[in-house]
Amino acid sequence: MGNKYRELSQGILTAVGGEENIVKASHCATRLRIVLKRSKPSAKDEVSQLPGVVTVVENNGQFQVVIGNAVRDVYQEFENLLDEKKGTVTHSDEGETEKQSVLNRIIATMSAVFAPFIYILAAAGILQGLLIIINLIVPTFEKTGTYQIFNMISWAPFVFLPIFISVTAAKHFNVNVYIAIACNAALVSPDLTQMISKIGEGQAVHFIGIPLSETTYTSSVLPPLLLVWVLSYLEKFLNKTIHEVIRPLFTPFFSIVIMVPLTLLIIGPLSTLVAHGIAGGYNFLVDVAPWLAGTIIGAFWQVFVVFGVHWGITPVVLANFEQYKSDSFQAFQTIAVISQVGAVFGVLLKSKQLSIKRIASSAGVTGIFGITEPSIYGVNLRFKKPFIIACMSGGIGAFVASFFNPKYYAYAGLPGPITIVNGYSASNPSSIWGIVIGALIAFILPIILIQVLGYGEDTTKEVASTESIEDTESHQTVMELEKSVFSPIGGQRIDLQEVNDPIFAEGMMGKGTAIIPNDDEVMTAPFDGKISMIAPSKHAVGIISEDGVEILIHVGLDTVKMNGEGFEVFVKENESVQQGQQLLKFNKKQIEDNGYESVIPIIVTNSADFEDVLITEEQQLNQGSQLLTIIKK
Repeated sequence: MGNKYRELSQGILTAVGGEENIVKASHCATRLRIVLKRSKPSAKDEVSQLPGVVTVVENNGQFQVVIGNAVRDVYQEFENLLDEKKGTVTHSDEGETEKQSVLNRIIATMSAVFAPFIYILAAAGILQGLLIIINLIVPTFEKTGTYQIFNMISWAPFVFLPIFISVTAAKHFNVNVYIAIACNAALVSPDLTQMISKIGEGQAVHFIGIPLSETTYTSSVLPPLLLVWVLSYLEKFLNKTIHEVIRPLFTPFFSIVIMVPLTLLIIGPLSTLVAHGIAGGYNFLVDVAPWLAGTIIGAFWQVFVVFGVHWGITPVVLANFEQYKSDSFQAFQTIAVISQVGAVFGVLLKSKQLSIKRIASSAGVTGIFGITEPSIYGVNLRFKKPFIIACMSGGIGAFVASFFNPKYYAYAGLPGPITIVNGYSASNPSSIWGIVIGALIAFILPIILIQVLGYGEDTTKEVASTESIEDTESHQTVMELEKSVFSPIGGQRIDLQEVNDPIFAEGMMGKGTAIIPNDDEVMTAPFDGKISMIAPSKHAVGIISEDGVEILIHVGLDTVKMNGEGFEVFVKENESVQQGQQLLKFNKKQIEDNGYESVIPIIVTNSADFEDVLITEEQQLNQGSQLLTIIKK
């Protein structure tokens, strides 16, 4: 597995211009995020074509490679490559980078800081949800020591959130991670918590004559983040100023004694005021027009995900939990996520193509856990219409939910179907019902609309090679001169000369190849086209492509004598089919038990109309693998 990820990492590194063009590399739940010194025009297309890459998004000053669940392994190999070549992943030479807007830099920072530990927060949120369920079933459980232990475990990552931020922010800002941890550890120390409690009770606590504010730092976001950012400048100054002999001791010393008081007196109170102010602005909209807030989030949240700017809302959500112990944004966000899952399942039910069904089912499972990138890039945006339908459905679902005062009472790192329970509260029983009703609308409505309206055209077909070949009167692309034929079944490929039938072996029917099938017993269309012939005995199917390539798929030798027994056909003559759509099913064991060979010749019956028929050199093929390449005259 490591070699596969290393090859992909090497391909990405080469395509973006090598290690000398990289400033920073990080990752989130599904994306490898790279900050480049200079953008390379061809990089997006080159990386998009690499095996294992879903798509590429260039936004917020980042080159974002959408990979999916394997992103951590790819990032690790990418990091190893950079370590081997330059000694570090993060480079301090940012003066050569292209200028980014302040907003882009803020969003990039949020992504780099929160993405590495988002699954930790998600796991803690799931544990909180499970405790809610258990307490509903067994009300006395809340009074047990077992509950107290698990409750403590579920809240620990949030209480000590500044420590997590120390690690990731230190890497992002090129700071000594241990100095950053030491500074932020002081902010969450029990002694400081006790002092702040005394301030809340009316006692004054001073530092060099200046009174401290009643600002708490457990579960905080902006104070520890800004502390590390300011520390990055202080540390550089100290390293340049202090003699190298005493630098290892006195750089940490001065960093701690300067940054902690500076945060307690200025950075902390001001940044907390800003965070609570932004959260307060959102909450004001929810109080005044909850239906508007819900509709906007439900309809457009996944658009933010597409452009990779969704991390910018994290401080607002965490500020709500810190200040109010609840948050409505994640309630609406959950409905938006579920709408994309519903659209994927709508495509799964509507599509007749086996390849699309496989992608949709895989993306749908990931979406259940709150990760929608595979659904968005693998299916919904690929066909456009499902994404639009999902956004509309999410807006409608969130609009309906808004009338129930929906809120989350436990933080969800990855809001989605399995975190709906986080919306339960005995003091606000309508909340969970609003989220459930909104989620059902967001899930069911796309399925219904896609069955009625369809899911549109595959936009990936528009992304053909643009490399042209000069002709005397016109330009034809390479794709126009070649036609790919994909294997209708998995198995071992053999040459036609090895088939025990002279009609096929001597090429009387045309050029082609043959496949000894594995256990797969369902034949699929080798390309988009129309069914030209179905044998009365159901053992053979003819299909002609839109550009005139005629293929005969013949299941077994002499199987015409079985008179259709053991065969089932899913299509009709003159029916239009798409590549990967099921054509017929056969019983391999029944064929062989009757004394016939189950080998499947695949023949280009009009091969004389073409310059050549090239056969893949691969011996073991999967269904849908490249089988033939037709070279046109």
